[in-house]
This record gives sequence, structure tokens and C-alpha cells, in this order.
Amino acid sequence: MTLQHIILLAVIQGITEFLPISSSGHLVLVPAITGEADQGLLLDVAVHVGTLLAVFVYFWRDVFAMIGGFFRLFSGRMTPSARMALHIILATIPVVAVGFYLKVSGIEEQLRSVELIAWMTLIFGIVLWIADRIGMTINRLEHMRWGGALFIGLAQVLALIPGVSRSGITMTAARLMGYERADAAQFSMLMSIPVIIGAGLLAGIDLYRADDMALTQDALLAGGLSFLTALMAIAMLMSWLKKSTFAPFALYRVLLGGGLLVWIYGYDSMSLAF
Repeated sequence: MTLQHIILLAVIQGITEFLPISSSGHLVLVPAITGEADQGLLLDVAVHVGTLLAVFVYFWRDVFAMIGGFFRLFSGRMTPSARMALHIILATIPVVAVGFYLKVSGIEEQLRSVELIAWMTLIFGIVLWIADRIGMTINRLEHMRWGGALFIGLAQVLALIPGVSRSGITMTAARLMGYERADAAQFSMLMSIPVIIGAGLLAGIDLYRADDMALTQDALLAGGLSFLTALMAIAMLMSWLKKSTFAPFALYRVLLGGGLLVWIYGYDSMSLAF
């Protein structure tokens, strides 16, 4: 894989991972549009791990508070941080179970379709816009309940389909329940921690078994670059959502999804269809 391709993947991953526009969808699109060979799931996971480190750095206070709160549970103390940690764990269970099934069944690789990504990008862009329009802004993270955490976790399962967007669907679910935009984004990012850790461990095992030094070096480089770009993207997104809406991201998804469908089916075919 060329250095330019690795840099492109890392930058795209860093920018799109926590924006509600589907990072995995963009990563699958790179080889389809550039003509390069598909980088495969291993390198995709490597750049995801880089973005995980960005979450740790940006939300380090929340992460350490949740870790401390979790261990205080063993002494019988239920603190707000411990409750948040348990909410994250509960919200993670559905996607881990379904994701494991997709991996062992081989279905995961079959989902890397540009046509599927186009439709999911378009449809869930519209869903995001609707949720952001009708969702109230009355709840904060401290108002989270078990049922709400599970609802967001079940929504996250849909993100196993490329193009849906893990951050997009979890923020959509949170907005439907009336969470403030910045709080919806924060919970979505914290939810990414166990999911990416699990995927990273599996990818690390695969890299070790492959015993491919070049692939390992590519993965490390891509992960490092995605960390830097993700850190900047997180800061910009959190600042934006404190005063603005998800509308630009929904519009981007609609334009991207529609453009891809025209590219796939051809302008004449689309005109006849509609």
C-alpha cells in the first residue's frame, strides 16, 4: 500500500469517526473511488484504534472518573461516574453480540458494498435530520436511565452496516430521547471505547498471526495519523454542537448518498426511476 493511500485513510478516519457521517462507509469508498486495492478490515480497525486514543485524550477526566467509579462498585458505592460506566457497558452488549456473529459467519465482509453504503448514507442522513428537528433538548447525561442506555445500544447495532454511522445512529437515538446535542455526542464517543477496544484486540491477534511486518508498520502509521486528526475533529464537533445543530451533517449525508447513487446507477437510470 502506498504512503499516500495510508495518509488518505488516516485523515478520512480521523475526521469522520466522530462526525455523524459514517467513517467505515468513507473507508470502504476510498478504494472504490481511487482504484486502489481495498485496504481490508485490519487497516480499517487500526485507524479506528488511533481515534480511540483521541477519545481518551479529549475525555480523559470522564474516562478516569468512570474507571474509578466502576471499581468503587466493589465497595458498594454507586456514584454518578459508576452509573455512567454501567450505562456504557449495557449499551455495548448488543453490538458486541451481533458483531461477533457477523465476524464468525463471514457476513461482515459481504457488507462492504458501495451501493449499500450509498443507500444507508442517504436514509440515515434523513433520519438524523428528523430526530434533530423533533428531539427536545431537555436531558443531560446525568439524566440517563437504564432503558435509555439500552435503547442507544440497540441503535448502535445498525452501525454494523457500513454507511449507517455508529456515531450518527447513536446521536440520532439520543436526540430522539431529548438529549442535548453536545451530551448526545459525548455519550456516543464514550460508547466507542469498549467497541473499538474489542475490535482492536481482534485485529491485533490477526496482525500477529499474519506475521507481516509491512502490514503492521502500515497499521501503526495509519493509527498515529488518525489519532491526530481525530483529536482536532472532536474538539471542533463539541464546540459546534454547543451552539448549532446536526443539520450540516444531515445535508452532507443526503448529498453524498444521492451523489453515490447517481454514480452507481447512472443519471439516466435515476431519472427514469423517479
